[in-house]
Amino acid sequence: MEKKIIKNSVVDALKEIFELYGYSPLETPILERYETLKEKYAGGAEILKETFKLKDQGKRILGLRYDLTVPFARYIAMNPNIKMPFKRYQIGEIFRDGPIKLGRYREFWQCDVDIVGVKEVSAESELLALAKNAFEKLGLDIIIKINNRKLLNGILKSLGIKENNIEPVILTIDKIEKIPLKDFKKELKKKKKKISDKQIKEIIKIFRENRIDSIKGKIDNEEGRQGIKEIKKLQEYLKIIGVNAKIDISLARGLSYYTGTVFEVFLKDSEIKSSVAAGGRYDRMIGSFTGKGDYPAAGISFGLDVICDAIKKAEKLTVADIYIIPIRNLDKCLKIANELRKNSIKTDIDLMEKGLSKNLEYANAKKIPYVLICGPDELNQDKVKLKDMISGREELISLNEAVDRLKRLKE
Repeated sequence: MEKKIIKNSVVDALKEIFELYGYSPLETPILERYETLKEKYAGGAEILKETFKLKDQGKRILGLRYDLTVPFARYIAMNPNIKMPFKRYQIGEIFRDGPIKLGRYREFWQCDVDIVGVKEVSAESELLALAKNAFEKLGLDIIIKINNRKLLNGILKSLGIKENNIEPVILTIDKIEKIPLKDFKKELKKKKKKISDKQIKEIIKIFRENRIDSIKGKIDNEEGRQGIKEIKKLQEYLKIIGVNAKIDISLARGLSYYTGTVFEVFLKDSEIKSSVAAGGRYDRMIGSFTGKGDYPAAGISFGLDVICDAIKKAEKLTVADIYIIPIRNLDKCLKIANELRKNSIKTDIDLMEKGLSKNLEYANAKKIPYVLICGPDELNQDKVKLKDMISGREELISLNEAVDRLKRLKE
């Protein structure tokens, strides 16, 4: 129950920020044809290994969605008359048949925000501003890392990596800070990547140094130069809107459908090391469903479950705004509870008349912000005692005054 309360509070906060930026809600199916999920520009071989597959009664092969982006891309492709730009958010479950650890689950919730129809990196800057506001509202300190897949492609092409090896190498580079160096080298050498020891040495040097200024002169192709240009432009926009982001040239994201900007959001000083939000530009995915070329799109996903894990202490572990403590007068307190509820104040009440100290302990454990102490002395004066459980302050006031006070606090 307490976990659900935390989740609901996070969802409410995220929805408020999403709609503040003009994004509207949309729903897509949990089940998709497996062929849809393995489209050329969808998740790629790495993510397909973690896709749950099943057959329906018509013997069709289906899959549980592994993210909210692919079903969304199919939706856009099937509705060509949608007015652009199209901005949506979606909150729903996704499924991945992968290893389980803190911050990584097989069944989990994502909150996605996407914008379709904007070619410029201004779209990505808005998504990162939205992310900054969302985590501020949740009270979490974050670090934003950005990169560009065009830059990654450009670096590898300059090192002589063959075109058909670039994507597998990029997905390995994404792990450079996550696995031991010997395992990183071993992974580069396998899967027929055909990379020389010299190329591996250069890859390690470039991506461990992680300095964009040191590679500018080494890129000999237009794609890489375009990637640098886009990163610089994104930095300009982010500076204007007050968003701090660090360039990490090893950041690739684990999905192969990204075509430009990629970014991840991490918590500061947290035992959770995986990202709590991530996304980027995926201009080719929608076009892969329509066959009509690139279709500009960018999005960000918030990991709802991992965010909830990060919030160690919820503000309240119950939905109640106030807790009534009857002292030998439960019948009168039931009427008071009814009056509070009529005024849309979420009210809990001790139905067992446990005594003052036990009730205060209960309210404190549940982090209920206020209690109403109703004893014979108070009620004989047509008063109630309102106690602020955070400050400890108590006031003897009328019930009407208590109602007004609580309603103002909720506004």
